[in-house]
Amino acid sequence: MEQSEASDTIVRPAISADLPAIGRLGALLVRMHHDFDPERFIAASPRTEGGYASFIGTQLDNPDVVVLVAESDDEVQGYTYAAVEGYDYMSLRGPAGILHDIVVDPVHRHRGIGRALLEATLTALEARNAPRVVLSTAVQNDAAQHLFARAGFRRTMIEMTREPGGA
Repeated sequence: MEQSEASDTIVRPAISADLPAIGRLGALLVRMHHDFDPERFIAASPRTEGGYASFIGTQLDNPDVVVLVAESDDEVQGYTYAAVEGYDYMSLRGPAGILHDIVVDPVHRHRGIGRALLEATLTALEARNAPRVVLSTAVQNDAAQHLFARAGFRRTMIEMTREPGGA
């Protein structure tokens, strides 16, 4: 467990009791991305929270997966979901730790929680022998990009999207 700058916040492995909060935060992540670009990103539905929670629940016992939460006063303030994965020829990538999700509840942002979650996730992936860590972030998400750049990430790919009839 690691403590963030928000001195009462602890970063720890997620447990099944955290799944409702993770589902809520996962749905928040879906809504945020949809707001960035509704043509590219899916919209949240009434089932998103439960679906997110259910999926993450299937991952908790996988030794190649890292699911961490930031908690204070029995409240989950944020979470990360990452995994060590093998070769992905479609992504032209060798084995790597993949950071799939990192999200902090907006009420608790700007307190170092995202940085603490990221650092703990990177440490956990290194302990699982991930030779590198790869992530994607929405082009509009400047705060996340700043966090990742400060942690030593560099840009390697740019996703481009086009809908039918686009010019």
